[in-house]
Amino acid sequence: MADFYQALGVERTASDDDIKQAYRKLAMKYHPDRNGGSKEAEEQFKVLSEAYDVLKDPQKRAAYDRYGEAGLRGAGGGAGGFHHVDLSEALNIFMRDFGFGDLFGGAQRPQTGPSAGADVKIDLKLTLAEVATGVDKVVKLKLLDPCEKCGGAGAESGTRPTRCVTCGGQGEVRRAQRSFFGNFVSVAPCPTCGGEGTMIERPCKSCRGEGRQRGEHELPLKIPPGVSSGQYMHLRGVGNSGVRGGPRGDVIVLFEVEDDERFERDGEDLFTEVLVTYSQLVLGADIEIPGVLGPLSLRVPPGTQSGQVFQLRGRGLPRVNASGTGDLQVKVQAWTPKSIGPEEEKLLLRLQEVQEQPPRGREKGFWAKMREVLGA
Repeated sequence: MADFYQALGVERTASDDDIKQAYRKLAMKYHPDRNGGSKEAEEQFKVLSEAYDVLKDPQKRAAYDRYGEAGLRGAGGGAGGFHHVDLSEALNIFMRDFGFGDLFGGAQRPQTGPSAGADVKIDLKLTLAEVATGVDKVVKLKLLDPCEKCGGAGAESGTRPTRCVTCGGQGEVRRAQRSFFGNFVSVAPCPTCGGEGTMIERPCKSCRGEGRQRGEHELPLKIPPGVSSGQYMHLRGVGNSGVRGGPRGDVIVLFEVEDDERFERDGEDLFTEVLVTYSQLVLGADIEIPGVLGPLSLRVPPGTQSGQVFQLRGRGLPRVNASGTGDLQVKVQAWTPKSIGPEEEKLLLRLQEVQEQPPRGREKGFWAKMREVLGA
């Protein structure tokens, strides 16, 4: 699979406008309707549309920049994960953002019959410990369900919807129009029945003809380990019921991971800082450090310098929808007490007399090395 940036001919630092303009120009060139059904043009059009769909989304783009296509499986890809788009999806992407459905005559036919219910978005808070292990949760929400009295039909008992006289039950109307590509026929939902193809003469009194009523639900969720704030889970077909027998919409669960003051997070890696005494740095010691799921032990060897970073492999967070675990980076810092007792002062004065003086300067290239370590 080609690199998405190379496919669109843009730099990795390209702005959103640059990406959109590049896609529009190339998609117009390789659109199947302008290339006589060429398979090569069709494949190129699919690649371009897939690249644009990823790079225009900040979350997907960030995941792709860091991990490539493997990162897209955790960037809101849902239970099915990332997949390459087919021609139908590519056309939808093109028409969704540029409105060229009528121009090319290649738009999908509008869905006839009752429309799907509205999607529901849930904000779900998670602790870092829950992220580390994954967690099963149950959320309560109110959804629109099919009306119990009319069974979702929207019509009074003993009656039934009748065929729409405007569209003849097709749910759509056609209109011929001209463009610089030739004559095309556009298809739109019927304005009389709203695309359902039927009309209700005697609406159900319980739901007032809508065919649905509000009900309470408990939705079980299985949260995979390693998720981050901003990622989401897409549950299809479990949201609100559509009007008059329309299919259910989706539920989108947006994750919000609560801050843990002990750690800073970068993907699956964690960073923490612990304070140690001067004697522990000089003589060495086994110290207790924070871990996501409980305290951990760290061996500080004799002669450790303040500010040194220790890497504990596999003590970070799991990689979402992938194997492996991140690391825990522990920075040790010398602790200076604000006040001391007489005995400590006496010992420190004696130590000052006998202790070797520190070097007057750093080794050559010290600051360059520090900038490299800090990623500056």
